[in-house]
Amino acid sequence: MVVRRSVPFIATFIVGCLTAVQARMNGQLAVAVGDGLEAAVFSFGSGLVLVTIIAIVFPRIRHGVARIPGAIASGELAWWQILGGVMGGFFVGVQSATVPLLGVAVFSVATVAGQSSNSLLVDRAGLGPAGKQPITAPRVVSAVLAIIAVAIAVSNRFQSGNLSILALFLAFCAGLLIAVQAAINGRVARATQHPMSAAWLNFFFGTAALAAAFGLAWAFTDVDPTVPSDGPWWMYLGGVVGLAFIAIASWVVPIVGVLYFALTSIAGQLSGALLLDVFAPTAGTDLAWNLVVGVLVAFGAVLVAARGRSRA
Repeated sequence: MVVRRSVPFIATFIVGCLTAVQARMNGQLAVAVGDGLEAAVFSFGSGLVLVTIIAIVFPRIRHGVARIPGAIASGELAWWQILGGVMGGFFVGVQSATVPLLGVAVFSVATVAGQSSNSLLVDRAGLGPAGKQPITAPRVVSAVLAIIAVAIAVSNRFQSGNLSILALFLAFCAGLLIAVQAAINGRVARATQHPMSAAWLNFFFGTAALAAAFGLAWAFTDVDPTVPSDGPWWMYLGGVVGLAFIAIASWVVPIVGVLYFALTSIAGQLSGALLLDVFAPTAGTDLAWNLVVGVLVAFGAVLVAARGRSRA
């Protein structure tokens, strides 16, 4: 019984680890094409193609997507709850625009701060399918520890100099929306009775939003589509990891709630970054003590939250 209850957390931790790998994949692709927004379009677009093929093969996924109009008509879903992919597209767009200004370290802290803090409010408001969940002391402490964990993990990568307040605010807002996205994707998964149906909707609207943004950039700036001439084969797999993340989030959030999903995935993300630094470091990367400490603090945040959950 204990093992069965642990499966959603284990799956979330693993996909959190893969998120760190996805960042490496998408970053390499952005270097190859010379534009982060175009790389994001390809990542979301490849995920959409993959999940569409899966939906063609498995009728349950198609039938789940077909249930959406009825769920909206009956009031089970609000129309805006199927637009989680737009929030995901906004996150990737903000990432592309603000990382050059803030650096990866500051961007990570800002988004995690938004995600972990808003997860408390999202659960309290009952946006997710798990219903309303109270704001308790363990939940607040775990959210604060998650922010501290990421801050410690990236402390040696903070860049000196002035920060763009607007860019910092946008990164924080992107983190806020990720918490909302996880909640409404969970509701869509429950309405469609299949997490891959929610994933298809997410990739459809996310790809549409990113493609529209890239189309505007192509029309009104000097940005042009580029076909990468070289690069490792694995840089094209970011969409596959994104599909796994969204599908697992859609399945797990109805079971454990938004906050516990966020905390466990953050712990997995930091652990994945640690494993990359150990086994596949980039040029000039050294394994730093602060990343190890950050991972340990992140696990502490998960344990505090889990202890509060078991008492409840």
